[in-house]
Amino acid sequence: MEGLQALHGLRVVEMGQLIAGPFAGKTLGDFGADVVKIEAPGAGDPLRNWRMLQDGTSVWWQVQSRNKRSIALDLRQPDGQDIARQLIAEADVLIENFRPGTLEGWGMSYEALAAVNPGLIMLRISGYGQSGPYRDLPGFGVIGEAMGGLRHLTGEPERVPVRCGISIGDTLAALHGTIGVLTALYHRKVNGGRGQVIDVALSEAVLNVMESLIPEYSAFGAVRGPAGSALPGIAPSNAYRCVDGVVLVAGNGDSIFKRLMQVIGREDLANDPALANNAGRVVRVAEIDAAIGTWTATRTVDEVLAQLGPASVPAGRVYTAKDIVEDPHFRARDMILRQQTRDGHELEVPGIVPKLLGTPGAVRRSAPRLGDDTDAVLREIGLSAEQIAALRDRKIVS
Repeated sequence: MEGLQALHGLRVVEMGQLIAGPFAGKTLGDFGADVVKIEAPGAGDPLRNWRMLQDGTSVWWQVQSRNKRSIALDLRQPDGQDIARQLIAEADVLIENFRPGTLEGWGMSYEALAAVNPGLIMLRISGYGQSGPYRDLPGFGVIGEAMGGLRHLTGEPERVPVRCGISIGDTLAALHGTIGVLTALYHRKVNGGRGQVIDVALSEAVLNVMESLIPEYSAFGAVRGPAGSALPGIAPSNAYRCVDGVVLVAGNGDSIFKRLMQVIGREDLANDPALANNAGRVVRVAEIDAAIGTWTATRTVDEVLAQLGPASVPAGRVYTAKDIVEDPHFRARDMILRQQTRDGHELEVPGIVPKLLGTPGAVRRSAPRLGDDTDAVLREIGLSAEQIAALRDRKIVS
């Protein structure tokens, strides 16, 4: 790759584990940041053992921890905390997603760290944030999804809410955290070089993407509920059965709706002035969905897409993992990357988002084994071979 990546030279210390904090670290690392991940000796980040394992390591780990270096450091011991403080003293960004108060208990409050490193930007991700009555409660992404309003909307009416199948609450928090880091970096550059704390709550990250949920309640007392595959208040936008599967059709634009109705042979609906805008279509959404569903029910997914595509009606099939990796568009956009693990396995992984055309992201290094970079990182902060050996003998590092 020609030139330097956008975040080349940015030094990040990652003290989080599992999903939210490490996903933020992974995002910064994809664009050139030097991310040093601190893990507990012995076991390391529990994500190493989550879901499907290859040679004893999760393949998820290979995505979440690419472009990172691993140092195995016992933060429960004072000498381990001293080493962490030395690393943080030279860092631009510290990422942590422990329960609030954990770092303070280790003598690493932001105030203490910023006294040595005034430019430090600290990203703190937790269930409920660093303040408020719920501050000290444990909170995982699934709880943030529920409290933020998302879980109430997922699934079918009158049935138990379902999750979307991934830890979306954690990832939303990580992305909000990444935005916060980049914003704070800009502020530091133009306002005297001082850092700050970014306080991200899982529940608030979810709430922030809930669209009209709160203003609708405020204005009308409306409590939005689950609606299955439909998008309430926007019509038509739904999933429809075909002969061999399901197709998603989004015909909710005024001109798009008219073209859609013409394709399915419903000129009466296309030319009905009462359906010329979304408000009118919402009133008769059941009738519209039935018309589309009747048309799709006698056709295959391919046949539906072949007719809707030329009419510029947004539509698509439901992709599985197999569909994604075989799709030529994803391939053309470098969204399926082949990388080699430290154990020598070839693995296909998701590509890098967003696409920076001038300074694109890249996978510069595969995910580390636990403590792969302990010695190198400690040498960088001035420790000798003898000092490192002594720390290893005392099991402070590994």
